[in-house]
Amino acid sequence: MQKSYHVDEKGYYGQFGGSFVPEMLYPNMKILQESYLKIMNEPSFQEEFHSLLKDYVGRPSPLYLAKRLSEKYGAKIYLKREDLNHTGAHKINNTIGQILLAKRLGKKKIIAETGAGQHGVATATVCALAGMQCTVYMGAIDIERQAPNVARMKMLGAEVVPAMSGSKTLKDATNEAIRAWISDPVNIHYIIGSVVGFHPYPDMVARFQSVISEEMKWQLKEKENTENPDYIIACVGGGSNAAGAFYHYLDQEQVGLIAVEASGRGVDSGASAATSVLGKEGIIHGSKTLLMQTEDGQIIEPYSISAGLDYPGVGPQHAYLFESGRAEFLNATDDEAMKAGLELCKLEGIIPAIESSHALAALSKKRFKKDDIVVVNLSGRGDKDLDTYIKYFDL
Repeated sequence: MQKSYHVDEKGYYGQFGGSFVPEMLYPNMKILQESYLKIMNEPSFQEEFHSLLKDYVGRPSPLYLAKRLSEKYGAKIYLKREDLNHTGAHKINNTIGQILLAKRLGKKKIIAETGAGQHGVATATVCALAGMQCTVYMGAIDIERQAPNVARMKMLGAEVVPAMSGSKTLKDATNEAIRAWISDPVNIHYIIGSVVGFHPYPDMVARFQSVISEEMKWQLKEKENTENPDYIIACVGGGSNAAGAFYHYLDQEQVGLIAVEASGRGVDSGASAATSVLGKEGIIHGSKTLLMQTEDGQIIEPYSISAGLDYPGVGPQHAYLFESGRAEFLNATDDEAMKAGLELCKLEGIIPAIESSHALAALSKKRFKKDDIVVVNLSGRGDKDLDTYIKYFDL
């Protein structure tokens, strides 16, 4: 029997996943689990979702043959241009879907967590669109390093609440958001931005992001007369852009899936976020997954120059893709990612988000054949990271 890489009815991918939630959230969890697929499959939902993706987000996002990059790395390298979406990243695909779901569930308020700020901006955007109250939790350190996105959220009417605990980054923002949700589970819908958290979030977010691979199939058919590339490369923190890029290819074993994590200052430096190398099984934010932790189960603080990749765990589906060998997990240091980002600027005239630069760094780590078709999911644009680029390269 062929192995399935999709979620089972209990919310697991192999041994990873599940629903480990505080008692107060249990009724909410049950309602979500029992209704998300039913609501998502309603023709009226699908019609509204796809109409907004087309006319509001600007989909389909182009699949661009990067000729100079291809020449350098000796393969046909395509960029899936999620950076051209409204709000500048793939995050909007999921928030559009979840705001429509929240409305149908009769929710009155929206909360979200954010690291790089792209998910926060995308959430604030759809809340403005739907006329719903929005609170975004963000690590105090990320608020400093992602100031343009904080300003955007406020302009869109969201309240931005700093997380002051722990490392003051994404993990801590998620903790704060879960606490807020527990305080009013009846009225609040929590829009999680990645394929993390308890079931059904990893599956739900992956389904909303699967529009990426859905488009890739017909775009490749148009350009290369095949739906299947040889490789798909995407960066992974929690892993939503990778989940969307891989989704329709999970069962096509001939398509190589390459996930690129942030190794920060180096895998063994003590300042890294390379979960697949450093993590072991544990529970974080409601699901069992691979997690960076000490011998006695305390979470190890992750580090990356990229605010969107410094998460100490990885989505349960990615944990299973790693453990089963279906996806190859690579990692890129800060230096490798920053250089790959600048290379894209110089060769193709595209400034990528530092998250996406980690995916680009994988090009120098693999040997490709001349006819290989390689799709790099360019998950976001670099406007939000200009300050980091300026400081790093002394521009």
